[in-house]
Amino acid sequence: MHEFIRDYWWEYFPKLPAYQTFVARLNQLEPTFQALGAQLQARLNAQQVAEFDQLIDSMPIALARGGHAYTAKVARATADVGYCASKKLFFHGVKLHAVAARRSGQLPQPLELWLRAASCNDLRSFKEQEIDVPLTTLFADKAYCERALATDLAAQGITLRTPQKKLKGVELSAWEKYYNRCVSRLRQPIEGFFNWLQKLTQIHNASTVRSDDALKIHCWGKLTVAYLVLVFNP
Repeated sequence: MHEFIRDYWWEYFPKLPAYQTFVARLNQLEPTFQALGAQLQARLNAQQVAEFDQLIDSMPIALARGGHAYTAKVARATADVGYCASKKLFFHGVKLHAVAARRSGQLPQPLELWLRAASCNDLRSFKEQEIDVPLTTLFADKAYCERALATDLAAQGITLRTPQKKLKGVELSAWEKYYNRCVSRLRQPIEGFFNWLQKLTQIHNASTVRSDDALKIHCWGKLTVAYLVLVFNP
């Protein structure tokens, strides 16, 4: 960004600071992106959602992948090493978690977004975040398959639907396999949301990030762009 402004927009920014100063100032904008994102989220929430099902999942934001994940020394206060089962990927970074509402013929509408270190599994992250989920059906993957969680949510009037786990040495019945396919199909739109987010912003690739502040700017800045598109170009 600094190089582009210097080469093409210098006449508009004759007092452009040195690169190091530019980056230091940019890294102080994270609270601004948080505040702007909150305003956009409120505006998005004001839009009517015709359906009631909620979807939950996470995606990796990687600073380093594979074998490099264990030697990476960047953004260590925020990021660490984790594993993404759906992508069969070890990575050093964070996870973006999302709860979204289903919308017919459209991307799911994000209701809650938060970041956790890569090592924090999805179930723990959801419990500790204490999300206020509407009274509805919540579709999730096997990471959320826990009887205690299902019981707690049921007490709040929320039905948790996750695929049935295969017990060691026991095959799933034909009904269980059919049920799993149904749940996977119903939660597929949130995978579509993450794919859309990646194509739009490249948020999953943070290989150039070096500091914790830069990682926050990388994540919340790109999410702000995505929210601008969702709000003004639904």
